[in-house]
Amino acid sequence: MRFVIVTGLSGAGKTEATRSLEDLGYFCVDNLPPKLIPKFAEACIQSEGKIDKVALVIDIRGGVFFDDLFESLIYLKDGEFKYEILFLEASDDILVKRFKESRRSHPLAPDGRIITGIESERKKLREVKDRADIIIDTSKYAIKDLREKINENYGDGKVIEKQLSVTVLSFGFKYGIPVDADLVFDVRFIPNPFYIPELKPFSGNEKPVKDYVLSQEETIGFVERLEDMLKFLIPNYTKEGKRQLIIAIGCTGGRHRSVAIANDIYERLSNDYTVGIEHRDVNEDTYKGARKL
Repeated sequence: MRFVIVTGLSGAGKTEATRSLEDLGYFCVDNLPPKLIPKFAEACIQSEGKIDKVALVIDIRGGVFFDDLFESLIYLKDGEFKYEILFLEASDDILVKRFKESRRSHPLAPDGRIITGIESERKKLREVKDRADIIIDTSKYAIKDLREKINENYGDGKVIEKQLSVTVLSFGFKYGIPVDADLVFDVRFIPNPFYIPELKPFSGNEKPVKDYVLSQEETIGFVERLEDMLKFLIPNYTKEGKRQLIIAIGCTGGRHRSVAIANDIYERLSNDYTVGIEHRDVNEDTYKGARKL
């Protein structure tokens, strides 16, 4: 079992570090009273391998309970539990800036100056910092940098790129653009099967419409360029720490062109990335004479 205690200064990035550890498969618990660490460790051992990576966030938010940390660490050591301490810190000016940007007060100086709370916290955490196995100064780190550092130390060689979840979503403009879309592409310039009587009853999920839409010269040029652009964008979004990407492809009603093209883009991306496919409006009874799927 890998048992990590995440601690450090308020505002130094413990929340983001914990999210990164969760992405790497760690079972994370935030603000656990230190006195409960031994019982929690025993419960994990009794899981018989079901829980093999654990991260506990322990910091001064625990108040008077924080003083129990060293007693619990002694218990773990005596019980031959292997643990490691990850300590996050940052410079005073950076911490003050982060607190002001978030409009939060420091937990050790709720009604006073932020710098006073930081100074008190440094003194209180001095001993645990001395015992830390890994110390990360996040003063000059962007979120992506911290995630890369966490992955480097705790990722066991996992590929970060697979952590980005991509969804290709078809929709109809007449029903509105999806509010959660990151990228929106309008394919209404492609010839519309709606105006071909023998294709009108079908959707883009079915072969007659799929073959018609994907055989158009406009479609061929569009999907090739879109694939190239997405394969350029996705790795760069990943580097910036993005965890979800919604690619929305829309036509008038969301039943013919957008569905066929979304399916094609999904197939082109699925070999390299974790991709999902959704058709928001394909079952809308939009057209007279259209058969329900």
